[in-house]
Amino acid sequence: MDLLQAGQILRPLWPDVPVTAVLPRTGGQLSSVFEVRAADRSAIVKVYDEKWRWKQAKEAHVYGLLSEHGIAPVPTILHLEPDPGVIGRAFTVMTTLPGTPLSETVVPDIASVYHQLGRLLASIHAISQPGFGYLTTHVLDPVPDNTSYMARQFTRKLREFLALHGDPALHDRVQSFVAAHCDLFALCGAPVLCHNDIHEGNILVSDGRVTGLVDVENALAGDPWLDLAKADFYAAHGSSLKLDALFAGYGALPDARLPVYRLYHALELWDWFASTGDAQYLPGIAAEMAALVS
Repeated sequence: MDLLQAGQILRPLWPDVPVTAVLPRTGGQLSSVFEVRAADRSAIVKVYDEKWRWKQAKEAHVYGLLSEHGIAPVPTILHLEPDPGVIGRAFTVMTTLPGTPLSETVVPDIASVYHQLGRLLASIHAISQPGFGYLTTHVLDPVPDNTSYMARQFTRKLREFLALHGDPALHDRVQSFVAAHCDLFALCGAPVLCHNDIHEGNILVSDGRVTGLVDVENALAGDPWLDLAKADFYAAHGSSLKLDALFAGYGALPDARLPVYRLYHALELWDWFASTGDAQYLPGIAAEMAALVS
């Protein structure tokens, strides 16, 4: 995105304010994110590839849900443009949150950050949902119980694993492990809103405080421990310091569901990398899956 395009995007919001800078920001693999600056203000512009344009409405819906329930450190949608005519792609303009991605900075007290993250996740998980399933502007193909939902998800991901030439022996071990532990899924009685992409690139911090949680493209309605397990798998990476602080902030002790959900996230990630042709991480993820089921 250049200055001219940024000016076209922001003109409805800043009719008399010239854009002075366009800075790439940390974004996901499915879209591009920019900070657009003027002399006295800034905004975040998220630009969607055509294939993923449908996620724009989802993000607006989820950010709206979070705002309605008083979840403060999330961006506010300023303008949503689903028509790709202005710059050739759909885009969303959001408020700029203070802070730097945790993945790009060093904080003096990482335990405090994870304690704050735990409190934030507890607040998000207080938002109930009408059924278990993937979330867009509503829950797609909802099912009434977590056991049915997770059985469906593991079945899909294991089928993909084989189709993407995963190790058949590992497939069978994962399948057996899930069958032996499927009773744990019933511990979740009702679905809640899950961010479902907690990693340090999506956590903004400033002066030791969590100032933002961004990127809700993967949000779903499910078991809160599925979300906590993803924070463990993607962010804490098994660090006892981070995990102890996360659970202390959340107000819970580690649950028996964590290893099963970690396995699900590993399987899902293996499938994702394999589907994109990025094979460099596959052996390491497969090794982690094997360790989890051993």
